[in-house]
Amino acid sequence: MKTTIISAKDGGERLDVFLAANIDGLTRSSAQKLIEAGRVTLSGLSVRKNHRISTGEEFTVIQDDPESPNAVPQDIPLDIVYEDADVIVVNKPRGMVVHPAPGHPDGTLVNALLNHCGESLSGVGGVKRPGIVHRIDKDTSGLVIAAKNDRAHLALAAQLAARTLTREYEAVVRGALKNDANTIDAPIGRHPTDRKRQTVREANSRAAVTHYEVVAIYKGYTHVRCRLETGRTHQIRVHMAHIGHPVLGDLVYGGKKPELGLSGQCLHARKLEFLHPVTGEPVELSTELPEYFTGVLARLATM
Repeated sequence: MKTTIISAKDGGERLDVFLAANIDGLTRSSAQKLIEAGRVTLSGLSVRKNHRISTGEEFTVIQDDPESPNAVPQDIPLDIVYEDADVIVVNKPRGMVVHPAPGHPDGTLVNALLNHCGESLSGVGGVKRPGIVHRIDKDTSGLVIAAKNDRAHLALAAQLAARTLTREYEAVVRGALKNDANTIDAPIGRHPTDRKRQTVREANSRAAVTHYEVVAIYKGYTHVRCRLETGRTHQIRVHMAHIGHPVLGDLVYGGKKPELGLSGQCLHARKLEFLHPVTGEPVELSTELPEYFTGVLARLATM
């Protein structure tokens, strides 16, 4: 993190304009985002972006450390489920971040893909997300598609937009679901006060649809299979928590402490179905449940 303390010599100017003019590399829109996130304070208190500064006021500004402009190749083992000249599908382990981000500059799936594929990854996602067509959370395991060229990337992105690329997950959730199968149709948007979370809300949201069916019921928990119709950030986690059945181990949307030894969600992206972006042939891929997931099921079976 980078902390800057800056004093106003003259008054009357809007705070966001003042910061953009006095901090190298900071745009007015970036200044507004910092202010809205509570990263600009005056005497220890947050301020509004339209605050009119007064002579002698001293502001503390906290910014993230600058990131490397490009992801770099790293020799990280990959569990490759499918690969050809246009597409690669990887079974991502739990705990791995998909692409570099603040706090995770390397050790990501992108770093591993760059090492394996070399320059053969699409550039549609930019230098930090080469090849990445869709993402799953750090503590969600399972299948992720990457494109090796722009043609393949655009075709797969079009399938996502048209909701014809099928993504099926399995999860363990808290409690016993009333219905053996159901659809959760509830819009999702960013939480109004916690920028790191998503929530079901009508304002400033996007349509979100999750279909689920019960696989098995245990004492206090249910094993479910979920199919995404849309792909919003944290969608399954938000939707299951919304209906009162948060994903086991989800400390953001569920319990406040680990359950059954899990400190991250018990959620696995198990199946993908799509049309090959070049040949048009149907591709259906699946993977076995990982050890952490089967270990939870074995423990539940004995409760």
